[in-house]
Amino acid sequence: MISVYGERFSVTAWNSMIRQALNNGDPWKALFFFRQMKQQQPHAQSNKVTFIFVAKACAKLTDSVFPGIVHSSVVKTPHYSDMYVQTALIDMYVKCNRLNCAYLVFEEMLSRDVASWNVMFAGFVQMGFSTRASAFFNTMRFQGIMPDAVSIMGLTQLVVGMDDLKALGAVNCFGYKCGFLADTSVANTLISGYAKCGDLHSAERIFCGIDLAFLNVVSWNVMIAGFASCEQPVMATRFYKQMLNNGYSPDLCTILNLLSSFAQSNYLCWGMSVHAHGLKLGCDTDIAMLNTLISMYSKCGGIKSAKHVFDRMSSRSCVTWTAMIGGYSEIGDIDQAFMLFDDMVAAGEKPDLVTVVYLISACGKVGALELGKWMDDYTFSQGLKNHVMVCNALMDMYAKCGSIDDAETLFDSMSTKNVVSWTTLISGFALNGKFEAALNHYNWMLNLGLKPNHITLLAVLQACTHAGFLDKGREIFDTMTEVHKINPGLDHYACISQLLARKGMLKEALQFIQEMPMKPDAGIWSYLLSACKIHRNIDVAEYAASVLFELDPQAAAPYVEMANIYASAKDWNGVAAMRMTMKCTQVSKSQGCSVIQVDGMCKSFAAGDRLHPQGSQVFEILDGLVLQLKEDTEFTSVNS
Repeated sequence: MISVYGERFSVTAWNSMIRQALNNGDPWKALFFFRQMKQQQPHAQSNKVTFIFVAKACAKLTDSVFPGIVHSSVVKTPHYSDMYVQTALIDMYVKCNRLNCAYLVFEEMLSRDVASWNVMFAGFVQMGFSTRASAFFNTMRFQGIMPDAVSIMGLTQLVVGMDDLKALGAVNCFGYKCGFLADTSVANTLISGYAKCGDLHSAERIFCGIDLAFLNVVSWNVMIAGFASCEQPVMATRFYKQMLNNGYSPDLCTILNLLSSFAQSNYLCWGMSVHAHGLKLGCDTDIAMLNTLISMYSKCGGIKSAKHVFDRMSSRSCVTWTAMIGGYSEIGDIDQAFMLFDDMVAAGEKPDLVTVVYLISACGKVGALELGKWMDDYTFSQGLKNHVMVCNALMDMYAKCGSIDDAETLFDSMSTKNVVSWTTLISGFALNGKFEAALNHYNWMLNLGLKPNHITLLAVLQACTHAGFLDKGREIFDTMTEVHKINPGLDHYACISQLLARKGMLKEALQFIQEMPMKPDAGIWSYLLSACKIHRNIDVAEYAASVLFELDPQAAAPYVEMANIYASAKDWNGVAAMRMTMKCTQVSKSQGCSVIQVDGMCKSFAAGDRLHPQGSQVFEILDGLVLQLKEDTEFTSVNS
């Protein structure tokens, strides 16, 4: 074909070849044709169509060098003053993240249409310059430019990036008044925007308002993606079934969105069904689909299925390795996680930020401090420790491993800190019993003008709970709504109920739980029951236990706890009744298990396990410890 390029084609022929290369998704080939065309000059002079196509090719490559070359070529021709060519150059610079150059071209334009304004406006929005984007849109309106559907979509993306639901409603009204809601693309953008802001009711309202003649697969996809992002797999699945019943054929995006909504073990079967449907649609060879499957199976407790998908993949990306490492990290299987990490490096794939964060998190889960310190050194050697996300993960790991001083030292050394950094350290102080330090850093954070989020406030409340600071805990709880405008969640209410129960105010705790705006979970009732054992309150204990029996009749802990409460009160009839109830309902205690790390390997020990390969040595040492404990106890009693 190279010999063909030597022939003298007309500019129309060259433009056709460049456009065809673009349509085939090959921008490099389009630029190659442009180069060949320039070598043939003056026989084939580039026209404005040529430059528009070439600018699009550069935009697809998102390269920082080529835009300048193309721009210099355009400047040498009379087409530089053409509005459509200049708009294409702005779009090229925007997509190559060279916003200043884009704005310079925009300023030089003698005439502009709505497309020119839209491209520049989209650049400000995509770069996150919300203030400049708002001012630019106002200037556009002031100069009498009537927004079109693309303008409304850009405006929607702007307010969604600001997480301003009220402003999104205003954009919705503006789009309605301008008559653009009939445009399916605008409606789809609004659906996506409302979902990202957590308002699924409004998203569904827009979806239902789309004319059936214009409803398309993208509309269904954004609705399903909205439910997935808000962790509503039931609604996502319901819409998927409705989509199929209405005769729409799902595509790869549909399957990916639906799979991402399954993140709990009780949805494993649903995920497997969607996996099977994806296979029928021929999506099983797409790497994005396979990566999502690994993530879904890992989150739903099917780590073996995730590994099966991983092992069958012919090619793997960094995302693939990271998803599999993340799966093992989430369940605390640090050995498998680091084995995969070694395999990943050996395969020539460079771990990224998410990979190392997963591994650091795994160290924190099992208390592997030495391995965590090695990860600290590794992130430093790879130049990753200058990222706030990595430092936050390291602080969390140190805190969970009991090395709170290392966490504080790392925090002090950070040049940039965000709310997550402060929250992680405050939570670490609370976890390690340094309650005053947790409160002091919280006040320090507020004095610096940082706004706490719901997790920050939870960490502070947990510090108050563990320390028994009832008044301070109530004060912080009240500031959530009054000062920080954050609605308390179930965990925040749990902290206050635990504070009251810890102080022996069991009736007040019970009343507080009963008046909660949401349904209390088993954890809240379990803590109240445990507090009743300490403070010897059988009446409240019986009520809490009855609720727990209804929530999960097969859970052994409430029966055992209630039996112990009866035993401490010498109510042997109550003890017998609990044991009889357990027997009748066939409730059995789950086997206790502990995990320790020896020579970098995790070893697990189960209660009553006589099949452990080193069982005889383990029990021999345990017998020795018991004997020594008895001797120490007898010695203490004699001396006392």
